[in-house]
Amino acid sequence: MAKKKNDDGRQIVANNKKARHDYNIYDTYEAGLALMGTEVKSLRMGRASLVDAFCQFDRSGELWLEHAHIPEYLQGSWTNHSARRRRKLLLHRSELDKIAGKTREAGYTIIPLSLYFVDNKRVKVEIAVARGKREYDKRQTLREKQDNREAQRAMRYRNMGI
Repeated sequence: MAKKKNDDGRQIVANNKKARHDYNIYDTYEAGLALMGTEVKSLRMGRASLVDAFCQFDRSGELWLEHAHIPEYLQGSWTNHSARRRRKLLLHRSELDKIAGKTREAGYTIIPLSLYFVDNKRVKVEIAVARGKREYDKRQTLREKQDNREAQRAMRYRNMGI
């Protein structure tokens, strides 16, 4: 089964944790996903991966999700889908124009952050316009997280009277 629901009614199927580590996130969008029936059934089983996934525009201006891994449905027949096929993202034209304008600038890319069900009906993907971090930025982020954890731990121990 898929993971449990969040506070906002999302039933998360897949997260791309490494994306937040490797990229600076500037804008996020919620996009629909055009899927086949066996893909939805496979997602309901909680099986998907966004590790190598990215988004790309084609010549006609449509946005596609590339290299997202949704494994074949085990009880599927000849109508089963291929695991890493291109999947069309469903956004309003104004949102597509904003994203396309931003990605024309040097260094920006579109990455998927999470894949989830909304109200247990529709599959959505959260995409982000992002710019890759440099190695020293990644180290700085890890150092800040570690410092915050140590400060929280010290405050907790002080409040406990230890």
